[in-house]
Amino acid sequence: MTTALPLHSPLGIVEAIRAALADPALGDPERAVAQRAYMKSPMPFRGISKPELTAILRPLLRDRTLAPTTREEWADAVRALWDHATHREEWYATLAVAGHRAARSWQGPDALPLYRHLVVTGGWWDVVDPVAADLVGPILLSHRKVVTPLMRADAVDSHLWVRRTAILAQLKHRDETDVDLLADVIDVNLEGSLHGSDFFIRKAVGWSLRQYARTDPDWVRAFVDSRGDRLSGLSRREALKHL
Repeated sequence: MTTALPLHSPLGIVEAIRAALADPALGDPERAVAQRAYMKSPMPFRGISKPELTAILRPLLRDRTLAPTTREEWADAVRALWDHATHREEWYATLAVAGHRAARSWQGPDALPLYRHLVVTGGWWDVVDPVAADLVGPILLSHRKVVTPLMRADAVDSHLWVRRTAILAQLKHRDETDVDLLADVIDVNLEGSLHGSDFFIRKAVGWSLRQYARTDPDWVRAFVDSRGDRLSGLSRREALKHL
């Protein structure tokens, strides 16, 4: 016999999402195999497409009886859904819970350890990049004095994906980009640095520069020219792709 959830349960959103994603009518087994191969994922997929996942999550995230009511409940829900995921779609759902507008008041520097946990345990671009651009990035923008030194520290972290997060954190900042910070987090990750030869670091460097080139192409050209051979060919090509 299934016990009904109370009117409000601290982990109600977690149970609701798991139940919805486990619906046997959802997902495509062939797509699941292809998704897992493409992502090189140890964790299986259910074969749910991104539009389908968005449609599944939308009413659940809007349901006030399921929504966390405190920062602690929200953080617990994020950790529970992420840490006990059995399929990768649950990770994607976790990112939706973490960044939902209902959690806006909890998006501050004290959320960064939680997001670091997602980065370190996720360890792949499909989850790390949204954490960097959509979760860490807005916190950096709103709390520059506190978070800027943290990004500089993360840029020299021993963990590759923490470094990538620091590089990509300003990906959507456009004309609010702190160019000194951008230069600093890139410079410590060029060829010869701990992970400077890794594809995902070189790609992140180029991507961050390419995005900022949409705002200030002259700055990006000058930066690329000034770094010479320390900037890998991949990073250089990405940075100048649209210039």
